[in-house]
Amino acid sequence: MRRMRTVFCTRAMLLLACAFAANALAQSYPSRTVRIIVPVSAGGATDVFARTLAHGLAETWRQQVIVDNRPGAGGMIGSEIVAKSVADGYTLLMAYTAHVTNPSLWTRIPYDTLRDFAPVAMVATVPGVLVVHPSLPVRSVSELIAFAKRRPHELDYASSGIGTAAHLAAVLFAQRAGLHLTHVPYKGGSPAMYELVGGQVSIMFGSLATAYHHLRSGRVRALAVTSIKRASAA
Repeated sequence: MRRMRTVFCTRAMLLLACAFAANALAQSYPSRTVRIIVPVSAGGATDVFARTLAHGLAETWRQQVIVDNRPGAGGMIGSEIVAKSVADGYTLLMAYTAHVTNPSLWTRIPYDTLRDFAPVAMVATVPGVLVVHPSLPVRSVSELIAFAKRRPHELDYASSGIGTAAHLAAVLFAQRAGLHLTHVPYKGGSPAMYELVGGQVSIMFGSLATAYHHLRSGRVRALAVTSIKRASAA
């Protein structure tokens, strides 16, 4: 079932990308600046992917491609801007997990996720990582659970925003482990990670891309990754 789903998604993306390219070619696209809306703060994985993509597209198209960060409301602020823009291909959205989960988490959102957006391409997938501040005397998930149970309501965790994959992962982890943790949401993975590095929060579920340099420098400690194989960076 997983393989069938993967093949279907890949083909759907390729067809949509080809249709978009053919339409754009007929109109000599792009003939002016293209804007990529990033619905999170600068510095996180989604932002890095957007800037890398923008650089490559600008060189290929020989046209300016700018990245516009519009964080907040679990990605809905940026998504709404794109949904209400003219559907001419000059305002793009670098969507992430919250774009898919928001309709299931909120009774009302200011756009229709299925009707107001057309997928163009899958840009990247990144494993998640559970990291803690080095001051926490734990070096495994089991040690973290035992430590948190001895201190109910004392530990907090950062996330990239309400309803994001990081938030949902932490909620599921706490529920299954029987823990009482306090949620501290931020407008993106980068500011959340900086707060963890600074010791303002104790725990974080984030992307491996956002945590990479902090892991290498020892400013945060990894306890687990969501990839099938062990990540060398963690």
